[in-house]
Amino acid sequence: MKVREAMHSGVEWVTPDTSIKQVAEKMKKLDIGAIPVGQSDQLVGMVTDRDIVCKGLARDGFDARHTTAGDVMTQGIHCCREDDDLEAAVKHMEQMQVRRLPVINGQKRMVGMLSLGDIGQSANSGPVSEFVRSVSAHH
Repeated sequence: MKVREAMHSGVEWVTPDTSIKQVAEKMKKLDIGAIPVGQSDQLVGMVTDRDIVCKGLARDGFDARHTTAGDVMTQGIHCCREDDDLEAAVKHMEQMQVRRLPVINGQKRMVGMLSLGDIGQSANSGPVSEFVRSVSAHH
């Protein structure tokens, strides 16, 4: 199975200068826990709900009026290609200990997102379903 068969497409993103309030509002509206950050047509990071809490709210001197996506995002984002084998993408997620991977096409444009939920819906059994159980377990 290829990543394109499991991923969800139509992913929205924000820029590094998007206010953290706007990021949180967009995440709430879309009912998502992470949103990609792009600049000059390049994926530069990812903001998760955990980033907002740990790198924002819990930080001394946090000021929501002046905090942006760029201030709290995780840089160095890993991704996969839409034509990658799903099992390879799953192994990559497991190695990186991430729950979501942006998906790019041959022109390096983001075309979707692969999440644990996507994998769980497409997995029958074997290493993929074992991975979902392993990564989804509470830490």
